[in-house]
Amino acid sequence: MIIKLVYSENFPQLRKLRSSFKVSDKGDICIAVGGDGAFVSAAKEFGGPILPIRSNKSGSSGYYADLSLADLDFVIKSLKAGAYVVEKLENKIEIAYKGRKHYAVNEVSLRNMHQEVNFKIYDVNGGTRSEIYPYVMGGDGIIISGATGSTAYNKSAGGPIILSPNVFCLTFLNADGPYNNPIIIDANRKIEIRVAKYVGILDADGKKIAELKPGEKFDVRLSTRELRVVRFPDRRESMASKLDRIIRSRMVKDF
Repeated sequence: MIIKLVYSENFPQLRKLRSSFKVSDKGDICIAVGGDGAFVSAAKEFGGPILPIRSNKSGSSGYYADLSLADLDFVIKSLKAGAYVVEKLENKIEIAYKGRKHYAVNEVSLRNMHQEVNFKIYDVNGGTRSEIYPYVMGGDGIIISGATGSTAYNKSAGGPIILSPNVFCLTFLNADGPYNNPIIIDANRKIEIRVAKYVGILDADGKKIAELKPGEKFDVRLSTRELRVVRFPDRRESMASKLDRIIRSRMVKDF
């Protein structure tokens, strides 16, 4: 087996992986070591299956990872024996802006934290364009995420944790209006967001794509690019266990 390595820092344990497998950018699988940022980076760089391994560093949640660096011997043995499965996690999110396509793993956002941005939201499908929200929405912006990204920025902004891979969540950031609850929409539909007033920064997974002026728009839909992960059938972490681990990682004991 050939592996690709993506990591948040050069952990000493990586030597064991390098001595056990051939390492190449064109690997059979990608092992992403660190927190969720390492996983997202791997998903942007690599089109094949990804094995996330968390570092267990304080404050690093590693939501996607069932295993940590402490399980590395098990991981190496299982990979060599072929005792693993590849599962589809979700499709990546596609953003279309001015004729170009961009892709996100966690979320797409339109934001302006220094001055509010006003925007309209539409559902565009089958040649029909209809409003999702009847008024211009104002505030700090909006996050669009699926199940994979629902535990990231979306959760921090008060959005729901999504267990279904077939929906998008529209979560408003400090919305100034009569309605500010998140909206769930079928992920097979296309969403159009058009800036009505002020300037909004469009980004994918925290990386800036462009600054949108009034009248400019972008579309969001589910892409055909699959996000696949490597799992070990007897080492699956339950949702309750993940949430407990994440909560504990955020609990500060000392300053």
